[in-house]
Amino acid sequence: METVGIKTPLGIATIKGNENGIAVIAIADEGVVSEEIPLVLHEAVTQLQEYFDGKRTHFDFQLNPVGTEFQQKVWKGLCEIPFGKTISYLELAKQLGDVKAIRAVASANGKNPLWIVVPCHRVIGADGSLTGYAGGLWRKKWLLEHENPSTQQSLFE
Repeated sequence: METVGIKTPLGIATIKGNENGIAVIAIADEGVVSEEIPLVLHEAVTQLQEYFDGKRTHFDFQLNPVGTEFQQKVWKGLCEIPFGKTISYLELAKQLGDVKAIRAVASANGKNPLWIVVPCHRVIGADGSLTGYAGGLWRKKWLLEHENPSTQQSLFE
């Protein structure tokens, strides 16, 4: 499996994958920024950079995350949340067909190995609160604001 580290506005993203697709995209405050990008990771790096530059709202490189059948189902459901939109854990559980599975859905959401690309940051509490996020709530807030910047102008500008 090839690995690359890239600088993002939110820290160092580590991307791991091979010819079968990208298996992991993780974020950390510190890490090693790679000087060279392996060919199999080039498209993922390019698309993430375009996302941060505000030029991309959808990712289309091959994914290959490792998880249980249920986790895969939840991650697929996350990918159906439109860019700039949010849903609650309860809504996601309902969409997946089992409102009683809300805790399992939340757990699978928290184990998402593909930061940003599988948009677990778009899931919020039923009351609209920013609930748990493995990358830190400040990153979740940043991502949601990046995807849906306020269109309201200040009266004093």
